[in-house]
Amino acid sequence: MKVGLADAPGVIGVSRARVDSDEKVRGATRYAADLPVPGLLHARIVPSIYAHARIRGIDASAALAVPGVVAVLRAADLPIAAVEDMRMFEPLARDEALFAGQPVALVVAETEAAAEDAVGLVVVDAERMPVVTDLDLAMRPDGPLARLTSLVPPAGADSGEGNSAKSAHAAVGSAGAELEDEDLSANVVSRKRYTRGDADATLARSAVTAEGTFRTNWVYQGYIEPHAATAWIEPDGVLTVSTATQGIFYVRRQLARIFGRPVSRVRVRSTPLGGSFGSKILIVDPLAAAAALLLRRPVRLVLDRRDDMAATNPAPGSRIDLRIGATSEGRLSALDARLVFDTGAYIEWSIEGIAAVLIGGPYRWDAFDVRAYGVRTNRFGTGSYRGPGGPQAAFALESLIDELAGQLELDPIALRARSLALEGDEMIDGEPWPGLGHGAVLEAAAAHPLWSGRGDLPAGEGVGVALGVWPGGKAPAAAMCRLNADGSITITTGVVDMSGTTGAFQVIAAETFGVDPSMVEVVALDTDGAPQSPLSGGSVITYSSGRAILEAVAEARRQLLSFAAHEMEIDPTDLEIVDGVVRPVGSPDRGRPIAELADVLHDFSSSFAAVEGHATTVQTALAPSTAAHLAHVRLDAETGEVQVLGYAVVQDVGRALNPALVEGQMRGAAAQGIGWALHEALIHDAEGQLLTGSFLDYALPRAMHVPDIDTVVVEVPAPDGPFGAKGIGEASVLPAGAAVASAIAAAGGPRLRELPMVSQRIWTALRDRS
Repeated sequence: MKVGLADAPGVIGVSRARVDSDEKVRGATRYAADLPVPGLLHARIVPSIYAHARIRGIDASAALAVPGVVAVLRAADLPIAAVEDMRMFEPLARDEALFAGQPVALVVAETEAAAEDAVGLVVVDAERMPVVTDLDLAMRPDGPLARLTSLVPPAGADSGEGNSAKSAHAAVGSAGAELEDEDLSANVVSRKRYTRGDADATLARSAVTAEGTFRTNWVYQGYIEPHAATAWIEPDGVLTVSTATQGIFYVRRQLARIFGRPVSRVRVRSTPLGGSFGSKILIVDPLAAAAALLLRRPVRLVLDRRDDMAATNPAPGSRIDLRIGATSEGRLSALDARLVFDTGAYIEWSIEGIAAVLIGGPYRWDAFDVRAYGVRTNRFGTGSYRGPGGPQAAFALESLIDELAGQLELDPIALRARSLALEGDEMIDGEPWPGLGHGAVLEAAAAHPLWSGRGDLPAGEGVGVALGVWPGGKAPAAAMCRLNADGSITITTGVVDMSGTTGAFQVIAAETFGVDPSMVEVVALDTDGAPQSPLSGGSVITYSSGRAILEAVAEARRQLLSFAAHEMEIDPTDLEIVDGVVRPVGSPDRGRPIAELADVLHDFSSSFAAVEGHATTVQTALAPSTAAHLAHVRLDAETGEVQVLGYAVVQDVGRALNPALVEGQMRGAAAQGIGWALHEALIHDAEGQLLTGSFLDYALPRAMHVPDIDTVVVEVPAPDGPFGAKGIGEASVLPAGAAVASAIAAAGGPRLRELPMVSQRIWTALRDRS
């Protein structure tokens, strides 16, 4: 179902299959582990068995005796030229293992089997150290440290500011005053504070308040293809890396920094991604590259599922203490929040900073006081899972908003609608909100049958609602469009397709140029040939790179019309392109096919320049996307089991370039959100050992857990987006936890404060309440 713009003639708004669907169905897609490379060596990591240990030595003699083993590399062997407190600069633990599963050595062999056999023969002499997994203990000034050895950036290093991945997922959360007046442990690696007005006084004056402590566990991205990369040295000495990554230019830049090489001496190409959701950013690439540089042979590193779950970068655990208030008229008044995010062993990401902004939701607040902390522990390094910081923040905020609605005896949607931020209102970090589609989203949610029919449900069933907003990302981008001799056009980009963006680019180009999408080819090149492109993530690509493609195609179209005007002896402004034909406006019978004109242009004797459009763009405004989730559940009070009976996602997408792919994004995100809400958790014991480190133990939602998901596409165009489109991948996952939690409460269950809401937790809360 769609709400908003009417469909116009053309290619925009027509549902199409993904461009790569046919080859994937046939099993023809070649992923990172499938690339044939002559003379290839295979690598396997040797993981730390301890969550925190001082490494005293590594004995590789038995491993090196295995036939086919070429080398066992230690941290000291790697040609690392820079030192920073980021995983990419420490691909092998140097003197201290910081989490169970951290690579401490790398076995390289002629075959995968030999490498695997040798891993178990590497003897690591390690002295166990105190393990830090509890966030409260980690923050205490007298608590144990999760890292004892310090990593000091060398003089002249940019201390991580060059890590553009920190801002790749949202253009928010980077400001904020540092909190320096608290006596906290050195484990606290990030502190931010945002304030406006007097939150305590405003809360004291509020007619109603609600408060609670909300916890979420670590959550694994759950992609099908594990991390994989292959590296080799070209005959001219260029380091080349073929990898499953979200951003080739980002990887190239960071590899150049890590190994002290000029950027021009590093080449990166992306292979098709078998899923990522924010994970595939420089986890295995430095190890494969280091081994190739040392051994001067191609080296491939593919993580098995055990290592992928234990040693990569899932979404972090969090604790949020939140207090909010509202007036007697049902308007939100003030917010007081303390957010503590587990950064794990490294500090690449500032997810707590993003969450600090998202804790305010898409609402107006008279006053707020928001403190955010990133805390180091002995767990794997944190990463960015779809909408980083958003599911945690929305779970806390939206749950309490529902409680306020209950106290005021107001419809939860009506209460939200009374406090929606307006264009120009400030976010938590002081940035102004651009135009938002949240009003239209709430209106459509209120009209949905799941909501309007919630009063007719039997006992033990309930419907919950929650709202989530993603401010959007923006990044510089470039693109090129070339007219071919047969009248088709080729779009050149460096964007990695994570979610069907190739198809979106095809539609943007076809609509702009005036041809059928079948006449558009989108080619993603490596860093040697592609125009500059941003890292895929944070709902950036369609909005930023899509705009660059639109402008490049528009320039190529202008060039073609200029040539056609000369050929047809008419002013270019009097020409149009319709269905692949250049014709005078209003005179379709006098047109000439693009293919005919292109053939003339490509003749060796042509006196006209080739048609090639180039564009570089920088988006300066954000394009937020808002989503509302409606969850219908049945609660078994005897067992605590929850069954999701119905689900709807209502989302402002700007403009649905390809409705089928947009709806697929919305449904997939909702399924992931149900996983966050009811099933998924990477759980460590007190010694930092991962207890849910395989798909036998880690509970991904199955088909029986996810109902048919209804989608309502709301179109509130982004002024600067291509044809009004905006990024949509993040917002559609954010509200799920709160929507399901509110549905459980509406079904007669408890108000839960921790994700996932597994049946045992629900049963215990029901027992305690009774």
